[in-house]
Amino acid sequence: MSKIAFIGIGRMGWHMAAHLAKAGHDVVVCDVVPGMADKWVAENSGAAVVSPTDAVQGREYVITSLPADRELFAVADGIVNELAKGTVWIDHSTTSAEGSRVIAARVADVGSGFLDAPVSGGVDGARNGTLTVMAGGDENAFASAETVMSAYAARMTLMGESGAGQITKMTNQICVVGVCQALAEGLDFAETAGLDVQKVIHVMLQGSSASWQMANRAEKMLAGEYNYGFSTTLMRKDIGLVLEEAASMNVPLPVTSMVGQMLAEVTAMGGAQWDWCSLMERQRRRKK
Repeated sequence: MSKIAFIGIGRMGWHMAAHLAKAGHDVVVCDVVPGMADKWVAENSGAAVVSPTDAVQGREYVITSLPADRELFAVADGIVNELAKGTVWIDHSTTSAEGSRVIAARVADVGSGFLDAPVSGGVDGARNGTLTVMAGGDENAFASAETVMSAYAARMTLMGESGAGQITKMTNQICVVGVCQALAEGLDFAETAGLDVQKVIHVMLQGSSASWQMANRAEKMLAGEYNYGFSTTLMRKDIGLVLEEAASMNVPLPVTSMVGQMLAEVTAMGGAQWDWCSLMERQRRRKK
């Protein structure tokens, strides 16, 4: 089993680190929220430390799950020079592709490896150990990391050089945001028409409109339940990254841009920490 430092045990990281502990790995956890690491240790095996610098001492793998570039760079400033030669840093944060490339170069300079490895599958995927990992970086680092990631991921693919994982995640977000807004509109349409929407969902899941969002979020959207999952704030951050990258490539993304504006309205409604499928709530309130 491996010696692993896990930095950032929020909604996603908590479950991913727990799977590693259950698999028998030696896990040290660290989080910026006071008491969070100690709470995790109380529920799992392992140890808690205060700072990322302390967490990486003597570790073979470093895994991070952080909100954005700012937090990633802050952690990098504290740990890059502390990494043992040959350490593999697996970053599951969703950040800019350029940020990942910069960190990868810094890590390579000290003789270690860095993978930008964002995930798809949400909190449910993290809890169930069925995440999809899309990685960018060195082939040898990826090969080394696969066994570790298999504790919480069902699918792991090396997409290319550093930054390729983040670009793939951006592609994922482009595709998924339009689907969720369409689902909100469709459910609202059927509900307003007086249909049995549970039956509508059942029928659509057997046809061409079926999607992960429909299978995993439609009933919660219909019930107006949003206190779980991937927050509106984080999805707005992801869309911002997508639009910046698209602008640099001169790729028009009108639907993605529109949904980003809609999520800003959800935030204004008080839904910053709701799951971003709360686009349904915006759809309903817009009728009034």
